[in-house]
Amino acid sequence: MSPRLWTKALPGEPDVELFRHRPDLDAALAHFAVPGRTAVVMTMGALHDGHASLIRAARARVGAKGMVTVTVFVNPLQFGAGEDLDRYPRTLDADLEVAAEAGADIVFAPTAEEVYPYGEPGVRITAGTVGERYEGASRPGHFDGMLTVVAKLLHLTRPDIAFFGEKDAQQLSLVRRMVRDLNFPVEIVGVPTVREGDGVALSSRNRYLTAQERDTALALSRALFAGRDAGLLAAGEGPAGSEEHELIRVASPAAVRSAARAVLDEAAGLEPPLVLDYLALVDPADFIEVSDGHTGEAVLAVAAKVGATRLIDNIRLWIGAAR
Repeated sequence: MSPRLWTKALPGEPDVELFRHRPDLDAALAHFAVPGRTAVVMTMGALHDGHASLIRAARARVGAKGMVTVTVFVNPLQFGAGEDLDRYPRTLDADLEVAAEAGADIVFAPTAEEVYPYGEPGVRITAGTVGERYEGASRPGHFDGMLTVVAKLLHLTRPDIAFFGEKDAQQLSLVRRMVRDLNFPVEIVGVPTVREGDGVALSSRNRYLTAQERDTALALSRALFAGRDAGLLAAGEGPAGSEEHELIRVASPAAVRSAARAVLDEAAGLEPPLVLDYLALVDPADFIEVSDGHTGEAVLAVAAKVGATRLIDNIRLWIGAAR
């Protein structure tokens, strides 16, 4: 029996089934899931084309007879005091349209009471030392809350494969480590960052930006691309294009850092200013800053506030000789 047997749409229209409660989700998964062909994309809603790219990647991987579940849940455990939990956009009707168009079968959009029926959990997944660096240092407890809900949603949706965006590079690294260390029977797939035409990484928080703030926010991606191109110039290979799907080889970590910081320093003088949280060139396995002699994969990551909005971005690089 095909998993795509929903009846709500008119003929020829895409459709997706919405579930709000765990027993209903359990029944659907038991009835429609194809062994070895189930995928999940976890989101906090406010879906955009970056999320759609994850869903499309999941659909392509599991095929027409597989099942793609999208979760929509604004997880209170990963928001700290003074963060934007209350104003985080909730757009479920629009999210269902995006999920359906991108190829999802199911949207699971539970309440906090559904996910945490006994209140705030006393037992949580701890991110360890990696979760204390960079994003973890800026947002204490964030990664513990993120991993806890990812673990719960993996149990609830029971996927063979889970898709996460590379834009949240430290999150992706920690999810991979959790799955490896705790023997979750799921494959984790990273999907490249989707950018708007001007280079800004798609984010649900971009909608908070005024026109002037968005102009300032362009400095994040410009800094990353400047760092990438400086490393290439040092290697004598010329500047790179905008393609993010392949790791781009650079020769000089020092040149990468210097060129990126110069762009960010200039943006600090704009109106409104860019307020830098961190710029880091790190090993994606442990998020420790790489040395100038490092060889292998690295992530150039940046976080900054523009007005009241905090934004993150990164690009993946390969340092040293070609792989």
